[in-house]
Amino acid sequence: MIKPTYVGRKKELKKLSSLLQKKSASLVVLKGRRRIGKSRLVEEFAKGWRFLRFSGLPPTETTSSQRQRDEFMRQLAEQTHIPAVELNDWGDAFSLLASQIQTGRVIILLDEISWMASGSAELLGKLKNTWDIHFKQNPELILFLCSSISSWIEKNILTSSGFMGRVSLNLQLEELSLAESSEFIKKIAPPVSAYEQFKILSVTGGIPRYLEELIPNTPADEMIRRLCFMPDGILFREFADIFTDLFSKKSDTYQRILLALLESQHEFNAVCKALEVAKSGSVSEYLNDLIQTGFVKRDFTWDLKNYSESRLSHYRVSDNYVRFYLKYIAPNKGKIASGHFDERSIANLPNWDGIMSLQFENLMLQNRALIWEALGIQASDIVIDNPFFQHKTTRQKGCQIDYLIQTKYNALFVCEIKFSRKEMVGSVIDQVKEKISNIALPRGYSCWPVLIHVNGVNEAVMAAEYFTKIIDFTDFLGGL
Repeated sequence: MIKPTYVGRKKELKKLSSLLQKKSASLVVLKGRRRIGKSRLVEEFAKGWRFLRFSGLPPTETTSSQRQRDEFMRQLAEQTHIPAVELNDWGDAFSLLASQIQTGRVIILLDEISWMASGSAELLGKLKNTWDIHFKQNPELILFLCSSISSWIEKNILTSSGFMGRVSLNLQLEELSLAESSEFIKKIAPPVSAYEQFKILSVTGGIPRYLEELIPNTPADEMIRRLCFMPDGILFREFADIFTDLFSKKSDTYQRILLALLESQHEFNAVCKALEVAKSGSVSEYLNDLIQTGFVKRDFTWDLKNYSESRLSHYRVSDNYVRFYLKYIAPNKGKIASGHFDERSIANLPNWDGIMSLQFENLMLQNRALIWEALGIQASDIVIDNPFFQHKTTRQKGCQIDYLIQTKYNALFVCEIKFSRKEMVGSVIDQVKEKISNIALPRGYSCWPVLIHVNGVNEAVMAAEYFTKIIDFTDFLGGL
């Protein structure tokens, strides 16, 4: 594997760099999905400064608080060269660390702090006290608290009275943008066409750790086969690793929810029905955990007339790798282990086009600011934007729009996000016309159809001049 130079995260690095101008210590909370590059971002930011990194042990039945402290001590001794001592209390552990960082610019990362705190009700309280008494006495200290379990961070730090008013920056790390992902891909495996890049991102999303595994001078289908459909491929075993780490004994329940959302977005009631369980707060909590970890998104529809967000919403799988794994890898693990996929064509997998359409929508919704730019819409002019739906009633027809933008100038941009292996044909016009005719359009509003595609459109679509704008996926990749 060729490790590329650091790509992207310019906005995040700019926010972090502003902390260097402060005259006081900074406490930073960093959240995001596993493999999204949280630790790597801190490493990049810390270049040129003294940097100490501590990572908790993945919790198991035998991982005690004492084992976590022993590992903390081992890492501290290794990085500071002080003798290792037995730590029987987290207060002693943090005080010992504080004694080594009293002056000068120093950046500390407590990585996967939720693991570190497993089995210990006292860790956060002792950390808070050490921050107040010792850490913040060094005005050049920046302390990062990092976790892949965003719901844990939210509950135990961001909304905790113990840390109230102490957090300088709360940073949520998302997938790399399309332009950043394209830059990443081209640094590792040039040259890669737009369609080849789409196929890669339909499996990996903008997850840096997965993109690092790309193989130079290898077609996208072959790369996907090696990463996903061979027993030693990193994406063949990745799902079990991240789910066990994040959800432990409840991983089966979370997986069942994802399976219910695999090929279609659903409202809450439909999710419960698919799970064959009664509507309950527990299901809501599970869904919220999946949202916090970046695997699911909740899209609220709204009232077009008064702009008010509806109580109605759809849940959808928003992580491309997770959907690809559950659809194609998990059901075939035995066959993959037996070598049945060694020569199989990826494009012949069942419902390939349907799944690729969902993956394409995810990529576009994750990068909706690029759509605004392509349409010449200022963010300040947008009243509300999201996937949109309306239920069928006696007064209106049912309707579902891939992505709808409503502006303060009474304009609706109806975006059809369409995947096809070949050029888009004229039937797409009829499909969009029907959708628009079903919208309960407020008086005085104009409606502008937009087509976003990945593999071109034929002459008939262009000649019809129906679409206000036809956007090519290639336009979002920062040049080829």
